[in-house]
Amino acid sequence: MNTKHILRKRVILLLALFFSSTIAMNAAQKIDRIEPTNWFVGMKNPQVQLMVYGKDVRAAEVSTDYPGVRIDSLVRLDSPNYLLVYMNVKDAQPGTMNLLFRAGKSKTSVKYELKARDMKGEERMGFTNADVLYMLMPDRFADGSQKNNAVKTKYSYKIDRSQPSLRHGGDLEGIRQHLDYFKELGVTALWFTPVLENDSPDNGVNSSYHGYATTDYYKVDPRFGTNEEYRKLIDEAHKKGLKVVMDMIFNHCGYEHPWIKDMPSKDWLNTPEWLSAGEKTGRDVTTGYVDGSGKVNDLYLQTSYKLTPVVDPYVSDIDLHETVDGWFVPSMPDLNQKNPHVIKYLIQNSEWWIETVGIDGIRMDTYPYADADAMALWMKTLDEEYPNFNVVGETWVTEPAYTAAWQKDSKIAKKNSYLKTVMDFSFYDKINMAKKENTDDWWNGYNRIYNSLVYDYLYPNPSSVMAFIENHDTDRFLGNGKDTTALKQALALLLTVNRIPQLYYGTEILMNGTKEVTDGNVRKDFPGGFKGDERNAFAAEGRTKAENAMFTWLSNLLHWRQGNDVIIKGSQKQFIPYKGVYVIARQYNGKTVMTVINGTRKDAALSVKRYAEVIGQTKQARDVLTGSSVALDKDLKLTPRQVLVLEF
Repeated sequence: MNTKHILRKRVILLLALFFSSTIAMNAAQKIDRIEPTNWFVGMKNPQVQLMVYGKDVRAAEVSTDYPGVRIDSLVRLDSPNYLLVYMNVKDAQPGTMNLLFRAGKSKTSVKYELKARDMKGEERMGFTNADVLYMLMPDRFADGSQKNNAVKTKYSYKIDRSQPSLRHGGDLEGIRQHLDYFKELGVTALWFTPVLENDSPDNGVNSSYHGYATTDYYKVDPRFGTNEEYRKLIDEAHKKGLKVVMDMIFNHCGYEHPWIKDMPSKDWLNTPEWLSAGEKTGRDVTTGYVDGSGKVNDLYLQTSYKLTPVVDPYVSDIDLHETVDGWFVPSMPDLNQKNPHVIKYLIQNSEWWIETVGIDGIRMDTYPYADADAMALWMKTLDEEYPNFNVVGETWVTEPAYTAAWQKDSKIAKKNSYLKTVMDFSFYDKINMAKKENTDDWWNGYNRIYNSLVYDYLYPNPSSVMAFIENHDTDRFLGNGKDTTALKQALALLLTVNRIPQLYYGTEILMNGTKEVTDGNVRKDFPGGFKGDERNAFAAEGRTKAENAMFTWLSNLLHWRQGNDVIIKGSQKQFIPYKGVYVIARQYNGKTVMTVINGTRKDAALSVKRYAEVIGQTKQARDVLTGSSVALDKDLKLTPRQVLVLEF
C-alpha cells in the first residue's frame, strides 16, 4: 500500500469521525434523569453536583438564567451518556429553574426545582446515648399494604414466606401502623435495614430482600412504598417521640444499578476489569444469581474481609488493596470513593435524604471497606452542615483498639475519621461467650466484659459507642432456645452500661434462630405482621405467657431508662468479678444505679463491704427489674445467673 493511499484513507476516516460527531451534536438532547432530583437553598456548601444522564449528553453545554445560580464547571466523563454539572446556588431563592442543554443546533430545556429547607442544619438532632435503637428489617416486620405486593419491576420476583431468603412482603406502611407498639415497648429510635430500591432478580431461592444492593439512590423500593410514604412514616414517628435512623451503603451498590450497564467512567468502580472479560464469566444472566453466587473469572478481586489492614501501621499495599478495593460479593459492585465525583455524589445523597424525609441518623454499612479519606470527608461535611446529627459506622472487628481508632478525634488513629459513633462488636462478642461460661477469677464469663470495658480509655467518647447483643448479621442471642436467664443479664447490662444500646426486633418476644443454614433464619417474620398469621404478637393476647413476661420485663426496664440522668450522664465504675459476681455502677448527682450479675450457675453472694465505695451508708435499694426493696446492710444472696439493677 503506497503513502498516497494511506493518507487518503486517513482523511476519509477523519471526515467520518467529524460528520458522526456533528450528527451527534445536532441530535435532539434527551435527558433521562438528573440526580439529585431536586436540591435545597441555604446549605452551608452552596455547590451541588448534578449527574445528568441521557444519550450523548456529554457533548452538551449547560446554562441557566435563574437569579443567583451559576454553572461552575462541566465534567465530561468517559461514557457519552453522562455529564456532571457543578452548580452554585448560594444566592438563589426557592423556585423552579430552567436548565438549558445545547449540543450544536440542538437545545433542550429541563426544569429543576430548588426547595427551601424545613429547618437549619443545626436544628436537626441525632440519636444519642439517651436513646435505645430498635433495629428491624422492613421486609420481615409487617405487611401493611397489599397494593405493593405485586408491583411491576424490571426484574421478576416473588413473595414466598416459606423461603427464608426470598421477599416476604413487609413494607413501610406495616411499620407505620405499629408505631404505638414501639412506644409501648419503650424504645426511642428505629433503625431500618435499607429501604432504597433493590431491583435485582431472584432465582427462586435467594433475593435482595435485605436491601443491601442499591439500584437507585434516590428512590424507596416500590415494594416497601414510596418516598412520600417514607416521609409520612418519619413524620408520624416524630409526633410520637420516635427517631428514625436510615441504613446506607457507600461501599457498594447493586449489580443492576444503571452505573454497571453504562459505567460513567472507567474509574467509577474499584477493580471493574473482570466485568469486561465476557458476559458468561461475569454475572450469570440466565439465572440472575445474587448474594455472591454470580460466576467470576481470574480478574475478579474479592475483598479479604480482613479489616485490620486499614489501621495496621505496617500494612502492605496488597493487603490494603484487597480489603478496600475488593468486591464484597460479585453481586455488589465496589464503588471507588477515591474518585472525587463518586464521593461527592454519595455525600449529596445523604444530605438529600436528611433534607427530604427528615431522618435523625444514619447507619453506614461496611464502613471500613470504603476509602478512609473519602469517608472522613463525608463525615466532616455532614458534621459541618448538621453538627448535632449522628452517624454510626459498622466496624466489625472484636478488638476495642480497632474500633476506637475509627471514632472521631481518636488519638490512636492515623487520621481523623470524624465518625461520632462506632459499633461495639467487642461487647457483642464477649457477652455471647460469657452466656455459655461460668465466671471465674480470671478470664471466663463476665471477666470478658470487664476486660473489654477496660479499653474504654481508648475511646474519645465511650458514651457515643453503640453496643448490642445481636443483629441481622449474627445468630440470635437465644440461639435456637428460649432460656431467658442469660438474656435478661445481657439486656440489663446493655441498658445500664455507658453506651448507646441497640435492640433487634423480636427479642422482646423471644424470637430465636441461627445462621447455620441461612441468614434468613435470624430474620424471621414478626408474628402478626402478615395476613394469615396464626397469632398477633403485637398484642398481649397474641403472645404466650413466656413472651408476655419477657415483653413486660424489658418494657419496664426501657421506660425506666428513658430520661434517666444517671444512665445518660452518670460516671461509670466497674469491679473485677469477685467469686463469680460482676458489678458495674453508674452515679450522678448523688444517685446510684448498680447492676449486679451472678455469672455462675450456682448460688453466690454480693459482699456489701467490698462495694462500699458506691453503696456508702445506704441501707435500702430498689431493684428496678422486680420493683422490690433490697436491704444493703448485709451481704446479698444471689441465685444462679441472677441479675439485679439496684437504684438508690
